[in-house]
Amino acid sequence: MNTNKYYTESNRYFENGLELLKKSGKNGKYYLDSKYVSSACGVAYKGVIVALKGFLEYRGVKPPKNRGSIEYYHENIGKIDRKMLNALNAVYQILHLSGYYDGLTNIKVIQEGFEEAKFLINKIKPINGFVNN
Repeated sequence: MNTNKYYTESNRYFENGLELLKKSGKNGKYYLDSKYVSSACGVAYKGVIVALKGFLEYRGVKPPKNRGSIEYYHENIGKIDRKMLNALNAVYQILHLSGYYDGLTNIKVIQEGFEEAKFLINKIKPINGFVNN
């Protein structure tokens, strides 16, 4: 898969996650429906994983034999770009663990997770035929 396809696919997941968040509704500082928030976080996180696969493939990093663990991404992204590693840590903690598994509904925290996810996805955004990194 080329970086255009990785970017398109990861962005599609991200946008689907945003649509799910809208369905949750808001009440003050919190989303109303944790089911939609959990689903949105899981979908957006999947988009980040797709983007990271594309980024690492572009950089010539050998893919894992099976599904890559978070340690695989930490190790390989950490060797290449510390800002990306920090964003990955935030996305993993906020979207994957707190949002998806724990049911966190705090709007500011979830939005921060989505911002970090978009940062990572944009790292494979094609600009003039080259990856934006």
